[in-house]
Amino acid sequence: MAATGEPMTSSDYIAHHLHNLQMGSGFWQFNVDTLGFSIVLGVLFLWLFYSVAKKASTGVPGKFQCFVEIIVEFVDGSVNDIFHGRNKLIAPLSLTIFVWVFLMNFMDIIPIDFIPYVAESLGLKYFRVVPSADVNITMSMALSVFFLTLFYSFKVKGVGGFIKELTMQPFNHWALSPINLILEVISLLSKPISLGLRLFGNMYAGELIFILIAALLPFWIQWILSVPWAIFHILIITLQAFIFMVLTIVYLSQACEDH
Repeated sequence: MAATGEPMTSSDYIAHHLHNLQMGSGFWQFNVDTLGFSIVLGVLFLWLFYSVAKKASTGVPGKFQCFVEIIVEFVDGSVNDIFHGRNKLIAPLSLTIFVWVFLMNFMDIIPIDFIPYVAESLGLKYFRVVPSADVNITMSMALSVFFLTLFYSFKVKGVGGFIKELTMQPFNHWALSPINLILEVISLLSKPISLGLRLFGNMYAGELIFILIAALLPFWIQWILSVPWAIFHILIITLQAFIFMVLTIVYLSQACEDH
């Protein structure tokens, strides 16, 4: 029901589901639901993997331990194939990104009205449940990767080496340094933007499709369309987590290469 007591229209329903539970104003406005779910899912990931690591033994592993070992080996194999340097941070960071982004994406599989209905019964008017459909989360993660890239670029190559990399390629001539600098700076800045917006765009579109199905179609048709889309969406959320992880490894690998 709308605030006026009139039935909620399709437009109202869509706008309602795309509005975050917010606190504060202006620059210091926080999306409380997004932050809450991202933190809870991050803690859940750490607790699950820590509990498995603590109980791991050389005997016959349990099913969940096997599942965790498969994920760890998959991420470790991806890191070994892409990153050829020596860095203790890359593998744990890649595992964290893959599992954390997957868990945030997986929230999109939960029926669209389930958690918001529970939240509304507790007095919360707005409540979004997919953290990765919030551009603030995806761009924050992308900027974190970007700052790590800059840190290792300066650490491995030095200030002079990093500046030379920006000014002496793709055209290896001092006279073309200004052109090289413009091209390389644009390429450098485009990395976090594309990394964050790619994840956000895919997850926002997936969430919007679920909302449109629920808002515009009769109840019995919703299940006919939502179930196949949810099954297909599992592939999308896994692929997006994998892409974010792989691009992170690639960017850090480039930063750690000393030409």
